Amino acid sequence: MPSKIFSAAVLGLDAQIIEVEVETSYGLRSFNIVGLPDKAVEESRERVGTAIKSTGFKSPHKQPVRVLVSLAPADLKKEGSLYDLPITLGFLLASDQIKFDPENKLFVGELALNGRLRPVKGVLSIALAAKEKGFEELILPEGNSTEAGLISGHSKNSRLKIIGVADLKETINYLEGKKEILPSETNIEDFLKKEDWPADLGWVKGQEYAKRALEITAAGSHNLLMTGPPGAGKSLLAKTIPSLLPRLSFEESIEVTRIYSVAGLLPKEKPLINQRPFRAPHHAASEPALIGGGNPPRPGEITLAHRGILFLDEFPEFHRDVLESLRQPIEEGKITVLRSKNRLTFPSRFTLIAAANPCPCGYYGSLEKECSCHSLQIQNYRRKLSGPLMDRVDIFVEVPQLKYEKLVVADEKNCSSKIKKRVESARQTQKERFKTEKFLVNSEMEIPQIKKYCQIDSKSENLLRKYVNSGKLSARGYHRVLKVSRTIADLDNSENILYNHLSEALMYRTREEV
Repeated sequence: MPSKIFSAAVLGLDAQIIEVEVETSYGLRSFNIVGLPDKAVEESRERVGTAIKSTGFKSPHKQPVRVLVSLAPADLKKEGSLYDLPITLGFLLASDQIKFDPENKLFVGELALNGRLRPVKGVLSIALAAKEKGFEELILPEGNSTEAGLISGHSKNSRLKIIGVADLKETINYLEGKKEILPSETNIEDFLKKEDWPADLGWVKGQEYAKRALEITAAGSHNLLMTGPPGAGKSLLAKTIPSLLPRLSFEESIEVTRIYSVAGLLPKEKPLINQRPFRAPHHAASEPALIGGGNPPRPGEITLAHRGILFLDEFPEFHRDVLESLRQPIEEGKITVLRSKNRLTFPSRFTLIAAANPCPCGYYGSLEKECSCHSLQIQNYRRKLSGPLMDRVDIFVEVPQLKYEKLVVADEKNCSSKIKKRVESARQTQKERFKTEKFLVNSEMEIPQIKKYCQIDSKSENLLRKYVNSGKLSARGYHRVLKVSRTIADLDNSENILYNHLSEALMYRTREEV
């Protein structure tokens, strides 16, 4: 009689339950796996056979037996090595070498040739799926138990038990009642990382205008473009913004941790990410590397920066098609990767921080140093940043070269800890305002919410009318100015958007062409 073991497949960031059915019969020795397995799944028959032999059971490769493994649903592509453990247990059950009740149990794990279990990717998504589907036990490699234990550790009412096992022998002893293994429950407090930022805003001398722009950016999660000559401090300013951002909530931490778990980037010693990501890809990055893709599709940099910062230094040096691919994710907060056999949607609710020089040499318009670029070089350099892309940037700020007097003056007023308190206060105001909405910060507001929460007086309306009618402000720019104004008002603890809030927001939309 065929045996049936439950496992899971990770699709994007979600997991789907997979039924692993194994049937054995006497005959010419064979071991077949059906159900759209990839190469890693097909190779599991060799790992499974050797691991079974190493554990002391009869291997399917050493007896006249035909083995058929069916992975259902059959039309779903099966990828990875996580099916080693369920296939092995299914064979041992079907061949009557072990006996246990597989009902309400879900198994994942890669087998070494000696029967040891290796960790697999995407365990957090699998644990969430197991909990939602009502499974009672998730049996997985010991190296994944801490990560999966985040689910049971956070939800005390969860009936799902996380059982971490070291090898195949220990798994069988547990299933047959010969050994007791206590469920894993991860104490979330043990993994709350102490704040240790790579840069503090107090390190940056002068640049008060840019620091104010960073404060607004952090408070409302607005997109920012800094332009200026080389060495003015653009990169250092960008590296300080994580120190201004509030911690992730637990729900946001789970979102981000799932992404890094699926991508295989979750640190072993820290299964919970509670600080906002800061991703800074090189300007030679390809389009799939930035937005996601591959076969199978994997999260790109914009997804790895979810709920955090995507810093693009040397902004115009990125390939134009790469930059244009950012337009939809910036607007919608997600990216859909389409392939012939896959359609996966990844979250990409990030804050874009970009830095650019005014020209290839960096000194166009400088009073101190002469620009060495030809007019055609400057024109081609600027052309990489299209109008539609720039229209999605909320704040433009110039970062000029500093004089000596500014460099030697200490700036204790604008250290990160002081500005962070104002940012956290503004974020709390937004959290209370949007408690009935599906978003968290001002930059995520859609047009209905802008009309509701961004009311302005007649004087401010007249100012906006001049900008729109003169062509200096598009319809999208109009709404972005209102959202930035709302953030500035929140930083001032003002319930209403005042004229000075709007005029400051408009000041950040005025820029020289980069």
